[in-house]
Amino acid sequence: MIPNVLTIAGTDPSGGAGIQADLKTFSAHGTYGMAVTTALVAQTTTGVSSVLGIPASFVADQLRTLLDDVRVDAVKIGMLSDAEIIRTVAAVLSEYSAREIVLDPVMVAKSGDRLLAADAVRALREELLPHVDLITPNLPEAADLLGESESTDTAGMAPQAERLAALGVKRVLLKGGHLLGASSVDVLHTENGSETLSHERVITSNDHGTGCTLSAATAALRAQGHDWPSAVRAAKEYLTGAMRAAELLDVGRGHGPVHHFHRWWPVDGAPLP
Repeated sequence: MIPNVLTIAGTDPSGGAGIQADLKTFSAHGTYGMAVTTALVAQTTTGVSSVLGIPASFVADQLRTLLDDVRVDAVKIGMLSDAEIIRTVAAVLSEYSAREIVLDPVMVAKSGDRLLAADAVRALREELLPHVDLITPNLPEAADLLGESESTDTAGMAPQAERLAALGVKRVLLKGGHLLGASSVDVLHTENGSETLSHERVITSNDHGTGCTLSAATAALRAQGHDWPSAVRAAKEYLTGAMRAAELLDVGRGHGPVHHFHRWWPVDGAPLP
């Protein structure tokens, strides 16, 4: 039976991030995608111009209406814009005993600006994390969650991932893409300890929505039956391929999207069989 995977996130009209990227990623992994919208975001490859928040009560209505009807095999959570929405999502997912939950904590913009107020970070840390099976922060987001300085080298990543797990989340994928070097190094911390995952760094300006895509792919692969470490490794392989193939796309003037369907769309433009 085809798995059903839910994204709870904001929108991206350019299709490179948010629920649009999540739904593409779910489809690319052979799962049926569904979406609950938390915010309407006016953005494209050059940045965000405005955000229209969805009332927390309507987010709850979307979730309950869906969960009353449809079996959900895995959940990916992205943009949650304020403390009330965070508490609402945590409460409803707990009420319905949702499982296989991946959280991509959208907390810090590429510019370095914080996207969540202090009370929202506290709600994320104290009320949502205990319900999450895997969190996928980058280095600035991990530092913000822990209230400490950002790791500046790979040696500091494993201890930081362990401290994140101590907040109550079951597993942590700490992404080291902000560090320099020929390789992009992440740390996966589970109940069995920490392991380092390294891939050759893809040099490209088409990196819009990489965090959304990685977390969505991990949720979809988990719904397909992969254990957590193999789901993370396969999701990283998929994202690497999507970034390498992104030059085939011509979307926008800024940071372009990755190629979510790189495994299926022919390079030479010939029609699919």
